Amino acid sequence: MAAAVCAQDAGHAVTVWEAARTWGGRARALDLQLPGGQTVRLDNGQHILIGAYRDCLGLMRRVGLDPAQLLLRLPLELRFPDGSGIGFPNWPAPFDALAGILGARGWHWADKLALARAATRWRLAQFRCPADWSVTRLCQGLTPRVMADLVEPLCVSALNTLAADSSARVFLRVMQDAVFGERQGSNLLLPRADLSALFPDAAARWLAQQGAQLHQGTRVRQLAYDGRHWRVDGAPFERVILATAAHDAVHVLQASLAHVDAPTASAMRRWIDMTANLPHAAIGTVYAWAQGVALARPMLALRSGPTADALMPAQFVFDRGQLGGPRGLLAFVVSASEGDRGTLQSQVLVQARRQLGLQLQSVGTVIEKRATLTCTPGLLRPPMAIAPGLLACGDYVDGPYPSTLEGAVRSALAVTRSPASGT
Repeated sequence: MAAAVCAQDAGHAVTVWEAARTWGGRARALDLQLPGGQTVRLDNGQHILIGAYRDCLGLMRRVGLDPAQLLLRLPLELRFPDGSGIGFPNWPAPFDALAGILGARGWHWADKLALARAATRWRLAQFRCPADWSVTRLCQGLTPRVMADLVEPLCVSALNTLAADSSARVFLRVMQDAVFGERQGSNLLLPRADLSALFPDAAARWLAQQGAQLHQGTRVRQLAYDGRHWRVDGAPFERVILATAAHDAVHVLQASLAHVDAPTASAMRRWIDMTANLPHAAIGTVYAWAQGVALARPMLALRSGPTADALMPAQFVFDRGQLGGPRGLLAFVVSASEGDRGTLQSQVLVQARRQLGLQLQSVGTVIEKRATLTCTPGLLRPPMAIAPGLLACGDYVDGPYPSTLEGAVRSALAVTRSPASGT
């Protein structure tokens, strides 16, 4: 939907095909039922935006939405249930980060000094490092407390990958924009509305008003190329953007190889080979309920990882009652999720009992198996251009950002501004 809006704004006549009957792809709403029988509209996964997501926020405004109404803006806080952790005041950068480091609860001076030294090194290096570095390699010298309270939560929430397996280069880009960048860039923006209402539904209305053609519940199974035009369902187009998940783009291209000329097929095969084996990681969201329960904050960090007798899988918990939902509904987020739905759900309920002191009842568990790209060091991501007049757009396409909403929107802006797109 971001690609469609950007293309429409660039002056193109736009047609959109969406295989599902809900706009938004992986950022969409679904309906779940509470124990009392009430149906609530929730997200297919709890998302967080940050103040540095300028292009996301700008695109929301472009289609007539007010981010201030739809998103709860809070200073960055990574607080645990016991009150420990780090929080930033609402000050200009980088003074907010400095104050947050100095005021971190449960940290010793050695922890604070180690992080201050590391942040200074990163800034002096202009937030650059060798492509093959992991986040763990980048953070050598930081104390275990800083790694556990700040680096690991930020890494797993932004890159959906543990620090030992994550690209330091991509992590630094996120740190530069979110933590040490513009004023309020580190702010957390928590959705007060479901993800469908947060952008894609409004984008569809805006596109229809602009004269775009929208086909919902219609799957495009193959493309054809006659040397001048790409044909989608028999209709000719000058440009086609595959604004889908990586595996969907691969399937469409594989089915289209017999319907293009030899040079185009060769280019498509190279792109398919690079894309087909991209590593992906799952994100699980466990929705749980206890009548009238409320957390101290809209979002809390949780201690995750194995214990002596159980796995604590969730890294964050969100109080949906403080975000426009029914009081008593909590959303537990499990990044880099592994295992089946039932096991994950049981583990999270145990974690809630131990870390929050809450006896909860499961409402539903959503696992997006290919939620994000696994952002490993030196990972080669496919280019935007596939073949003449055929382009790819998505959070997995080559770019500086990890698989986030902002990464997807920036990809949409780039693809519609590309010389290959005709703008």
